[in-house]
Amino acid sequence: MNLFEQLGLDTPILKAIADMGFETPSEIQQKAIPTLLADDTDMVALAQTGTGKTAAFGFPLLQLIDTDSRLTQGLILSPTRELCLQIASELRNYAKYLPKVNVVAVYGGASIEEQARSLKKGAQIIVATPGRMQDMIRREFVDISHISYCVLDEADEMLNMGFYEDIIAILSHTPQEKNTWLFSATMPNEVAKIARRFMRKPIEITVGSRNQATNTVQHEYYVVSGRHRYEALKRLADANPDIFSVVFCRTKRDSQTVAEKLIEDGYNAAALHGDLSQNQRDLVMKSFRARQIQMLVATDVAARGIDVDDITHVIHYQLPDEIETYNHRSGRTGRAGKSGISMVILPKSEVKKIKAIEKVIGQPFEQKHLPSGMEICEIQLYHLANSFKNVTVNPAIEDYLPAIYKELEGIDREELIKKIFAVEFTRFFNYYKNAGSLSVEEDKGSSCSGDTDEVRYFINIGARDGYDWKTLKDFLKATLNLGKEDVYKVDVKNSFSFFNTDADLTDLVMSTFSDFKMDGRFINVELSSKEAGRDRGGKKSHSDNGKQYDGRKFRNDKPRKENKPRGRKEKVAEAFGNAFKNKKRK
Repeated sequence: MNLFEQLGLDTPILKAIADMGFETPSEIQQKAIPTLLADDTDMVALAQTGTGKTAAFGFPLLQLIDTDSRLTQGLILSPTRELCLQIASELRNYAKYLPKVNVVAVYGGASIEEQARSLKKGAQIIVATPGRMQDMIRREFVDISHISYCVLDEADEMLNMGFYEDIIAILSHTPQEKNTWLFSATMPNEVAKIARRFMRKPIEITVGSRNQATNTVQHEYYVVSGRHRYEALKRLADANPDIFSVVFCRTKRDSQTVAEKLIEDGYNAAALHGDLSQNQRDLVMKSFRARQIQMLVATDVAARGIDVDDITHVIHYQLPDEIETYNHRSGRTGRAGKSGISMVILPKSEVKKIKAIEKVIGQPFEQKHLPSGMEICEIQLYHLANSFKNVTVNPAIEDYLPAIYKELEGIDREELIKKIFAVEFTRFFNYYKNAGSLSVEEDKGSSCSGDTDEVRYFINIGARDGYDWKTLKDFLKATLNLGKEDVYKVDVKNSFSFFNTDADLTDLVMSTFSDFKMDGRFINVELSSKEAGRDRGGKKSHSDNGKQYDGRKFRNDKPRKENKPRGRKEKVAEAFGNAFKNKKRK
């Protein structure tokens, strides 16, 4: 017996469910569907992404609307175009045996006039993104003043994306006497505020605990030096040959850079971020769903609402600023009862964040060490052997076998196997044979606490160049491809600034800025020593008080005394002259 029959659903919907092969409702469906069908009520449903929330509100909505009326009766708001289209598609599948039902998707990146024409034909249910819905209302292309049901799907994600004002404005055009169903993975303050303002004594349904991560996801973290973050990502990918993953970066620039590096190194990867056109995003997502892309490198905003089954890994190339965002990220895997792995790559300065995340999501993390090069070689060989074992032979190859046999004549079975596997083994062996360990022991103490674990730098840009501590920190993070905690103690003066990193990032910083030009100007970075006050040669080092720079006066200072013949101008001219010579040589 199909267990959906026990939930009170009508025959047309049950027939569609049977066609789709659904047999057992998920927990959120078991709790939500009978309640929504039986009671004229508002509801707050808290459950992780991938637990079947669309069906939990879609089945009751289709059963409760008047299919004989062409008036809009249901409005579903979702955070992204991708999720909007997915919900609309699923509802149409659910309504397979309800021929009078018309579901229209309203979203940005498509013709608003065409969407308006679709609505004029009559749509009982509208699935919309907040921004485009606002446009439709302003242009009077849509009338939602008589709806009976409003669904806020992935409410926390919509609010994280800055749609609070849009949602408030849209809901103000709906009747007071309606049922509002709010579905969310977490319950931050803004979601609770929406519930208080627009809902009347809502029934709350919770699957798991509030803000708790699904227990089908294994959480791991790897402590590495900041400059080894990309190499760590490659090792994790190589150690998981069947990886089908989303890699999260903080910025659009980082996601594009990482994706390009992966492609260059032979991985099936692509970037997904806000600088891509809608058509480009659609093509990327189509390829990802078809598994032509194994590693989708995305920003948090671009990945909102992505609902793709069978994602094996979520890799946090950089941790998000908000813990709730981590929960959203990791919820991309371990869906529909399947297991998944959430991996965090982080410097030791961010390890303390792991405990904070554990506390919120209610799940433990396991610290792991990155696999060695030889371990990866072994994994890849076993994977290759398994691939050979399970391959389906194309009958068309029969025509070519005689020539192949002749070519391989004289090579016995064992030798042939060696040669075949040597191709793959040699590729990985040559890459990893001299590779050392990338893992960093976290028990060495905080990188910010000791004089020997951190390095202070001077940089020749400051407040007069339009920087404050935050914008300079952002510039350094983006330029060096580092995380939020990798650059600290940023101190901005008028014409120059100071900043700190872990000592193991010194080579990265100095090499990046060895010949760095921005807007036609050389950006110069030098080692400083605030604590010692002297450099290796015993001269005065860069001082944070803005008065001295390695014995040289700045432009707004008084002339040097006669007993110090080389002034600031001469030394600066010499430094820039040398930099220019180096540039020309390159």
